Amino acid sequence: MKTDRKDEYSAFQATLIRRVGGSVALSITIVMAMYLLFWKRRMGNWIVWFLQNILQMDFYDAYNFYGDYFRGNKDRFFIAAITIVFAVLLWWVFRGMTRYFEEINQGIETLLADDENQIRLSPEMLPFERKLNTVKRTLAERKAETALAEQRKDELVMYLAHDIRTPLTSVIGYLNLLEEEPDMPAEQRAKRVHIALEKAYRLETMINEFFEITRYNSQQITLSKETIDLYYMLVQLSDELSPVFAPRGNTVALHLAEDLTVEADPEKLARVFSNILKNAASYSYPHTEITISAEKSEHEVIIQFQNSGEDIPSEALASLFDKFYRADKSRSSDTGGTGLGLAIAKEIVVLHGGTISAASKNHVVTFTISLPLVH
Repeated sequence: MKTDRKDEYSAFQATLIRRVGGSVALSITIVMAMYLLFWKRRMGNWIVWFLQNILQMDFYDAYNFYGDYFRGNKDRFFIAAITIVFAVLLWWVFRGMTRYFEEINQGIETLLADDENQIRLSPEMLPFERKLNTVKRTLAERKAETALAEQRKDELVMYLAHDIRTPLTSVIGYLNLLEEEPDMPAEQRAKRVHIALEKAYRLETMINEFFEITRYNSQQITLSKETIDLYYMLVQLSDELSPVFAPRGNTVALHLAEDLTVEADPEKLARVFSNILKNAASYSYPHTEITISAEKSEHEVIIQFQNSGEDIPSEALASLFDKFYRADKSRSSDTGGTGLGLAIAKEIVVLHGGTISAASKNHVVTFTISLPLVH
């Protein structure tokens, strides 16, 4: 990993080394040349020649001028010349470094800009360019996720307000009737109280499911995993839900090994199975069998729930696990489900590291749950 990272920045490092190394080599060359010129008196010959031929001085005056002003101060001239050379070369090196900083600064400005423009840097700075573009994409994805989360939250509140209104209106209506007719016959009063109570329970269930799905969305749920006897859990759930199946004459058949186990949170996994079975009971043909099967592979346990019912359109299958979605649009929140059962089931399965999917063909609806095995 470290070797790959070094190779990634090799082009940039090579550029810096060439620039600094070239500056050092050039400095040494210039210093050596100046040494030869000053200390070997070749520069003196050039200065005397310049005074003679350009300034029209005779040889003795030119030589004396060179001796008085240059030869006696050649150490100072030499040091000053070296200082100037190094200052110029140092400026040249830092100018190149500053260009890189300017490119990075421009890249950061592009990173912060709310657009789709890609960050472009010099070829030797390709690793920096890739990382900045990765950060830009990550920020854009997080912004989109935040916007989507806000949209979903608004939709959640809107759907909840809409679905609460029906049972709440019914409760208020029946209570108003009881208040307005104090002399209502006992049998009729008991009937209306019973209906109002059912609506109130319905409202309570809806609110509880709303808060539950909100907790899953905010990742406030923790799992308490243990080894679960899958066969026993499904038998127990089938018995507990028999009142749900009875009105339409549905039955449950289990096809799985009695020693099949899985590592999961028992309470939450039971909630998943319960929600799927309730959904099957709501949408199955009357007097049909709901089949549960399971098998273990090398890495996972696959559980399937099958029921006979109307085929679900392919475009609707992808929405089955969305919040407040109902396959039968004619059912209101008062007569059908809350539209949160399958969404909660999906959140729980995903929290376990598994997957859940639905298929529909030839009047058979299949829900498939895959849970990873813990080795």
